[in-house]
Amino acid sequence: MLRKVDKHSGVPAYLQIVNMIKSEILLGNLQKGAQLPSVRDLQVIFDVNINTVLKALEKLKNEGYIESEQGVGYFVKKDIDVNKEVIEIIRECVSKLKNCRIDYYTTMLIFEEVWKNE
Repeated sequence: MLRKVDKHSGVPAYLQIVNMIKSEILLGNLQKGAQLPSVRDLQVIFDVNINTVLKALEKLKNEGYIESEQGVGYFVKKDIDVNKEVIEIIRECVSKLKNCRIDYYTTMLIFEEVWKNE
């Protein structure tokens, strides 16, 4: 889901935008060929300067996630096929972590350590 950037997170706004759009592609909400909202609409959605939106879109283009068509807009260039079972496993894990009152940042620290040691 595309939403306003968190201006207090410490993560640059353009990277938050890049990550949100990548997430939508990963989850299958934006598929190959889908047109992104206009740059002006993205500016309103993310509540940022238009240059921030353009910087994020340029990064996504450079990474091969999107492409642009002059005067038409930006389009998803590739699908990233994530097994739906994997997403469901992650959802169940997140639900359990929230029930145990483990916050996001602690979860990410644990995840990173487990990942490094596997």
